Amino acid sequence: MNADEQYMQQALLEAQTAFDKGETPVGAIVVCNNRIIARAHNLTETLNDVTAHAEMQAITAAANTLGGKYLSESTLYVTLEPCPMCAGALAWAQIQRVVYGASDEKRGYTRYSPELLHPKTEVTSGVLAAQASDLMKRFFQARR
Repeated sequence: MNADEQYMQQALLEAQTAFDKGETPVGAIVVCNNRIIARAHNLTETLNDVTAHAEMQAITAAANTLGGKYLSESTLYVTLEPCPMCAGALAWAQIQRVVYGASDEKRGYTRYSPELLHPKTEVTSGVLAAQASDLMKRFFQARR
C-alpha cells in the first residue's frame, strides 16, 4: 500500500464514524510533513449545519493546529470528491494537494467548476474509490 492509500484508509475510518452516527459517510484528514494534523467527518446532522462537511471541519482543525489559515504545505485526503463549497474553501486555504476517493457526479466541484481550486493545488482522484463508494451506497440503501 502506498502513502496515499494509507492516508486514505484513515479518511475512510472517519467516514465510517460518520456512517455510524447517521451522517453522510464522508471522512477527511489533513497531512503536513508526513503527519496527520487534522481528522474530520461530516457533522451536518449533528450540528444542524449544512456547511459542516468533512472538508470544512478538517480545514478549520488543520488551520488551528498550524496556527494560520493557509495550508500551502498540506494535503487533504477525503473519501468523496469535494463539492463546490468545499473546493472554494480549499482554494482560499491554498491547499497544496487534494486526494479524493470516489467521484461525486451529482455534486462534485469538477461538474460545476473544475478550475475552482487554487491554481497551484495538485489533485489525485480515485484513491480507494471502490471502498468509499461502497460505504456511500450502503448508507443510502439503508435510508431508502
